[in-house]
Amino acid sequence: MTKFSNSLVVGAFSGATGAALGSPLLLVRTQLMSSSDSSIAVGTQHNHQGSFSALKHIFSEGGVRGLWRGTLGMALRNSVSSSMQIASFSVSKDLMDKNHWFKHSNKYVSAFFASNVAAVAKSLTTTPFDVVTTRLYNQPVDNLGKGVLYQGVADCARKIATTEGPLAFYKGLLPYYFRQVPQSILLLMFWDVLKDLQKTFMGKNDEKR
Repeated sequence: MTKFSNSLVVGAFSGATGAALGSPLLLVRTQLMSSSDSSIAVGTQHNHQGSFSALKHIFSEGGVRGLWRGTLGMALRNSVSSSMQIASFSVSKDLMDKNHWFKHSNKYVSAFFASNVAAVAKSLTTTPFDVVTTRLYNQPVDNLGKGVLYQGVADCARKIATTEGPLAFYKGLLPYYFRQVPQSILLLMFWDVLKDLQKTFMGKNDEKR
């Protein structure tokens, strides 16, 4: 359980840190991706001309605070995403290795299947936060650059649950999962390979001593 707890803590911290630093760019990305021709437009249209134009416009409306609007939602999303991905991978891989599920196969087969478990866990736990964060990022703002539809993460989640029902939190779950599968496999299998290389390198250094 110690390894599981450590994975959760480290993953949550790294995810929240990344969200805090990158939130303005994620805000711009969400608004640009939501922008479309008026004949097919869905949701709030911000009509930015590009990334730098969007940053300038958002800053002029709400200042620094406007650029980091919705950061709490993204911090929660990334904390859950990173912690669940790392922890579920570590626990499931240890379980497979200890029970010798793939003892006659390549040593990285367990890492492959564990990364798929991580993709499932990450998708199920992250999608609700993704839905909330997207709503926060893409809502219209007043003349001070403050969102007019939602007052924050809790208010947004409450309104979604009340008006659309609990299943609304899992809109886009399937495509999110299929996006996560290759990402999890590549990221976590390379991580496993790098850990083995580190052990080999450290072992050689110990022998030299």
